[in-house]
Amino acid sequence: MIGRRIKRIQRHNRVRGRISGKKDCPRLCVFRSASHIYAQLIDDDIQKTLVSASDVEIKKDKEEKGKIGIAFKTGELIAEKAKEKKITKVVFDRGGYKYHGRVKALAEGARKGGLKF
Repeated sequence: MIGRRIKRIQRHNRVRGRISGKKDCPRLCVFRSASHIYAQLIDDDIQKTLVSASDVEIKKDKEEKGKIGIAFKTGELIAEKAKEKKITKVVFDRGGYKYHGRVKALAEGARKGGLKF
């Protein structure tokens, strides 16, 4: 029986076969652990991370709506860092996760911050 983690990696590899990031349109890659969420803008041509952000960098308020609210703020943070590097358009890579919950909140936060995908 194949485990949940292996199935996620298989889905991620399938998606990665179709999309890739360029210098003018990097890949917004999401990694979600049990307690944190991370996002990176990656240029696959030179295999470099251009910008990264995580919820560890965010000052958490008591008014936050749990992990989903923090993921939304992480999306806004990565969009802010991308603007500093003059990046406006990205390709979204959900990392094999469902587009639901924290992954969706991060994407919506990045859109609100000004990224287009």
